[in-house]
Amino acid sequence: MLLAKYGNADPVRSLGRMRDQVVEVVRDVAGRLRGVQPSGPAASWDELAARFREVEGPAEAELRDRLPRGEWVVDALDGAVQFLQGLPQWCVSVALLRDGEPVLTVLHSPLLGETYVAERGVGAWRDGVPVAPSRKTDLAAAVVATSHPHERQPAANAEAGRRLAAVLDRVAAVRNLGPTSWQVADVAAGRLDAFWQFGRDAENLLGATLVAAEAGAVVTTASGEPWHSGADSVLVAAPRLHPVVVEVLR
Repeated sequence: MLLAKYGNADPVRSLGRMRDQVVEVVRDVAGRLRGVQPSGPAASWDELAARFREVEGPAEAELRDRLPRGEWVVDALDGAVQFLQGLPQWCVSVALLRDGEPVLTVLHSPLLGETYVAERGVGAWRDGVPVAPSRKTDLAAAVVATSHPHERQPAANAEAGRRLAAVLDRVAAVRNLGPTSWQVADVAAGRLDAFWQFGRDAENLLGATLVAAEAGAVVTTASGEPWHSGADSVLVAAPRLHPVVVEVLR
């Protein structure tokens, strides 16, 4: 969710100083969410929606109260489907925007106990250690990931199915390992070799693409054009694999 002037805490002038404050806030909120995660799935859509409102509202309110003032992209429960299903693949994601571009990102997974942080022009880290994308050159050895298009986008769903079929015979494995933002960050860290998704999904991508770009991964649309928040697709890949993946996805 994108909200202007999000946060009630005093502003912090230095991004470096702000970074530590934001990491603390995000970890606190994620820890509380972990404590209220359902142990199993809901029996109906109505029950699922009620569970989501019950946990997401307080988490978002805490972020609103504790984040420094600024324009933030905030997802208090990134990977809500997994969270509500009792699965571990979810995180809390926040990104600070300036002039519409992300300048600071924090992603935290309480069940993994890991935190990705990126600052524009400075770098990207996981738990304080700089991350870098895979050095693979052979697509046949690549472990790649994709995700269901965000919300209901019929054209994107159809495109996703066609392109997945094209990729399956060319790579070692295709996976969907959780929230979009975390999978993009895992490409930044070399755990995955590429991630692509069709459909618009700026909320989950603005912050994560900063992690990828600062780490040295290539961030484009599926057709290889520069990615932007209104793009209809995204591809994040290790530099040596990116051109090959673009050709497969075309």
